[in-house]
Amino acid sequence: MDDYMFSGILIASGFILGWVFYLIAVFLIKRRGSLSSKLLEVNLALLKSPLRFLMPAFCVSAVLPLLKIPAKTRLFIANFMHLLFIALFGWLVIKVVYIFRDALLKRYNINTPDNIRARSMHTQMRVISNILVVVIVLLTISFILISFPQVKHIGVSILASAGVVGIVIGFAAQKTLGNFIAGIQIAIAQPIRLDDVVIIEDEWGWIEEITLTFVVVRIWDLRRLVVPISYFLEKPFQNWTRTSADLLGTVFIYTDYSVPVKEVRNELTRILENSPKWDKKVNVLQVTNATDKTVELRALMSAGDSPTMWDLRCEVREKLLEFLQQRFPESLPRIRIEMNKAGSI
Repeated sequence: MDDYMFSGILIASGFILGWVFYLIAVFLIKRRGSLSSKLLEVNLALLKSPLRFLMPAFCVSAVLPLLKIPAKTRLFIANFMHLLFIALFGWLVIKVVYIFRDALLKRYNINTPDNIRARSMHTQMRVISNILVVVIVLLTISFILISFPQVKHIGVSILASAGVVGIVIGFAAQKTLGNFIAGIQIAIAQPIRLDDVVIIEDEWGWIEEITLTFVVVRIWDLRRLVVPISYFLEKPFQNWTRTSADLLGTVFIYTDYSVPVKEVRNELTRILENSPKWDKKVNVLQVTNATDKTVELRALMSAGDSPTMWDLRCEVREKLLEFLQQRFPESLPRIRIEMNKAGSI
């Protein structure tokens, strides 16, 4: 048998054997589904993608010493497989990071009314996992370049002879590095978390996504406001759920001076007690201003989260207006005109 044919059969056999091992691994992953313990529930399905290439590559590498080919060709194939192993191993480690991130986040349900702790963990784990992925990618690329001595010499000569280019690149990357560092500060200090309610650039919305360089805010009308992550460290903004998901809401009603404040206060209590949106913590009605034409009544109430608070405010405003229209229509704002009789002074 020809040496090249024999070598080709060996490589094909190693590839097929690796594919068989991969199918066995997929079968075991599907059968187990996940590895559960008291602390974590680990989903192994994410490992299938890197294993699809890693196992055949490992089996092909195992048969390389048996190939009957020239030494230079064998060395070329061995170097190629070495680089492939580095890239595949980096991919595998990234998947492992995602697996443990998802396993940890499963313990914290973000879709609950009191989700401060859950949002804090989701924010930290997602930012930290993104940082780890960037570090793994950089290390993988570094290990690949280290494998080529020629590339190291070329890289050193380029850095030594292109100082101006390096300075330009440094200035260009300054904002990117600043955002990267800001992302680390956000993960540690947490001025914002996922699903926090914020007012930024005069827009009201929720923190939907936090990456290493930018934050996506979902506006109330479903638009998305994309903001550099450094914004939240450099400029003031409002965070309505920084320490608690509970919120206080206000409704302003403008009435005539003849309004019976006590009756309106009792009606506010009745409305809140009959509303499932009220969390039974705050119920206040006060006269907060009086102008030459109207009296300003402020109704103060509380709810468990921002969407519920918005609905509660609309409900209270509507029912108070309906109450005044039906019971005390004379207390609605009016303009008085006093007319003197003809000839009077």
